[in-house]
Amino acid sequence: MFAEERHRRIAELVGVKGRVAVNDLADLFSITQETVRRDLATLEDERILRRVHGGAVALDRLSRSEPSLSVRQTQRLDEKARIALAAMALIPQTQTVSILLDSGTTTGALAAQLLTWAPASQGNELLAITNSLPIASSLSENTQLLIDILGGRVRGLTSAVVGARATEQLSGLRPDIAFIGTNGIHSEFGLSTPDPVEAATKTAMVRAARQVVILADASKLGAETLVRFATLEEVDTLITTTEPSPDLAAALTAAGVEVVLA
Repeated sequence: MFAEERHRRIAELVGVKGRVAVNDLADLFSITQETVRRDLATLEDERILRRVHGGAVALDRLSRSEPSLSVRQTQRLDEKARIALAAMALIPQTQTVSILLDSGTTTGALAAQLLTWAPASQGNELLAITNSLPIASSLSENTQLLIDILGGRVRGLTSAVVGARATEQLSGLRPDIAFIGTNGIHSEFGLSTPDPVEAATKTAMVRAARQVVILADASKLGAETLVRFATLEEVDTLITTTEPSPDLAAALTAAGVEVVLA
């Protein structure tokens, strides 16, 4: 196999698995580990991956890697739509309900579903609280919803309202359900996100809500990013699109987390 073809295969493997090991690649291609290291160095120079001890990881698996909102709005759209439908089923049709919507594109898919919400009976109300500017703007199109937006500093990359003012407001709220996004959910590290300030806001959401529902597509399972904002024990339900790995599944069961496959 020519080096160019081998490089393409390595890039594909990193893209699918998120991480590759030097010894596994040496066995797969029947080459020496030194040749693998040269291949990885070349791919790192091309900004396709990053070398780590014993192998390499995809650039989007780095602890502070975070694509912009506009980029994420084009990714895994089918998965996010399925997760949103499953999340809608958790919102009770009772007289008064309050929900908290975290910023993000998966929670944004849930907001899109809420555009068709209507009270099941006269007098029923649904209050949606959010720290997302795009979600608040979208939900305002449904005049039957009650909408609150948290105040604070707007983080440009995610259009999320974050900071001390937002977390202080959350400490005085007790919404029925919080629907929260995450950049990673790991058996040992828990739930994480790359930005410390946004992590603090997510932590405040988790602590505020009576019920915590995590919305996470398959790419988030097993991933760790820089800042933990919640442990698995603080989560009631995980809605995702594929079976978690055995170690994550065991940790979720031990923590009492209900897993819903969408």
